[in-house]
Amino acid sequence: MKKIFFLPLLFFLAFSVWAQNRPIYTGLNNEEQLSFVGMMMADLLEQYGPPRTVVAERGEEVWQDDVVFQYNGADFYIYRDRVWQVKFASTQGVSNGDRKTNVMRALGNTVEDNGDHVLLPITGKDWPLMLRVNFSNTSNSGQVTAIYLYRPDF
Repeated sequence: MKKIFFLPLLFFLAFSVWAQNRPIYTGLNNEEQLSFVGMMMADLLEQYGPPRTVVAERGEEVWQDDVVFQYNGADFYIYRDRVWQVKFASTQGVSNGDRKTNVMRALGNTVEDNGDHVLLPITGKDWPLMLRVNFSNTSNSGQVTAIYLYRPDF
C-alpha cells in the first residue's frame, strides 16, 4: 500500500520541480508571448506550474501594487485574476543587455524613442498592448535593463 501512495506523490513532486525550471520564453513564438497579457491566473498555473517565486511589488500609488509570479525568463504581474503585464528576459528579438541601436533596428521604425526607454504599440489584439524597453542610460550605447509587455489602458 505504501508503494502505491509513494509513486503518485513522487510523480507530482517531480512534475512541480520540472515546471518551475522550464524557461517560459524558450520555444515560444511572438504571438504566444503576446497572448500572456490577459491570461487567467488559473491558465498560467495550469500551463506552467507553480512559479519559482511570488513577490509583492509596490507601485507609486496603493492601487498600483502588484502580485508578481516569477518564472525562469518571465515575470507575470497579476491584477485580480489576470495577467496585465509581463517582464521578459528576451522577446520580439530583444534581450537584456542588448545595445539601444540594436533594439531600434530590431523593433523597426514605428518605435517611439523616449531617451531612457522606447515604446512600441502592438495592434491586432483584443486590447491595446505596449512593449517598453528600458535602458541603462539615454545614449545609443545604453543597454537593455528591462523589457515589459503590458496593457497601457490598465
